[in-house]
Amino acid sequence: MDRVTGTLVLAGTPIGDTRDAPPRLVAELAEADVVAAEDTRRLRRLAQALDVRPAGRVVSYFEGNEAARTPELVEALAGGARVLLVTDAGMPSVSDPGFRLVAAAVERGIKVTAVPGPSAVLTAVALSGLPVDRFCFEGFLPRKAGERLGRLREVAAERRTLVYFEAPHRLAGTLAAMAEVFGADRRGAVCRELTKTYEEVRRGPLEELAAWAAEGVRGEITVVVEGAAEPGPGAADPAELARRVAVREEAGERRKEAIAAVAQEAGLPKREVFDAVVAAKNAAGTEPREGKGKA
Repeated sequence: MDRVTGTLVLAGTPIGDTRDAPPRLVAELAEADVVAAEDTRRLRRLAQALDVRPAGRVVSYFEGNEAARTPELVEALAGGARVLLVTDAGMPSVSDPGFRLVAAAVERGIKVTAVPGPSAVLTAVALSGLPVDRFCFEGFLPRKAGERLGRLREVAAERRTLVYFEAPHRLAGTLAAMAEVFGADRRGAVCRELTKTYEEVRRGPLEELAAWAAEGVRGEITVVVEGAAEPGPGAADPAELARRVAVREEAGERRKEAIAAVAQEAGLPKREVFDAVVAAKNAAGTEPREGKGKA
């Protein structure tokens, strides 16, 4: 006889306008044995707006207690309970609590299903005006400037549209870092307060967006960035990269700016262009000038 277990239900919640709540969310709230919520107070406000009363036990499930509460919820599921997982906005597990519980439930052979709902990622991509045929979600960038630059350099040559979440007080610094690594002219879109009263989508080159954000921005932020351009014929050849940097230097451009410009044109990380310049100098028996070669 097959062992009877419960079901874990991941439910998307509105990212702003409560009218976007899927009808199945109301039904699940009314029927679940346990409702695990990132913020129980916000859940109660949402339930009130939807005119539904959770029938089951409501427990908190957030970053601070996720590890400790997961075994408890898995045991409830193993005992046959229907557990509904909701976060403050959007789909659980996507830059929100949930992955740990899903992984544990799957490992125990427990059924996991979902109630699809609003998504800040998909909404922002659709509104950005940038290519949507291929994109990748990068979540939140590291808080420390050095780590943030390193993460951005990892995807500098990525051809797909990039999507990030960011806190409003870090937005200006993040956009400035993106302009430095991806190129000042790379197109982007800042999507703020999606589906809410003060929804705003600001589009433009990263350098312009950084200047705008420096004046102060509020609200929930999703940033969409154009992917790197397809390199032209021979653009990734080290000798050709070094030659193009040399041409710019001879025209009076500083090496650092020349490397950044060539990297942007070729859709490559600046480090790759810098390495090409170093290799060319070594082959010619000269070294990059002190203080000029750091990408």
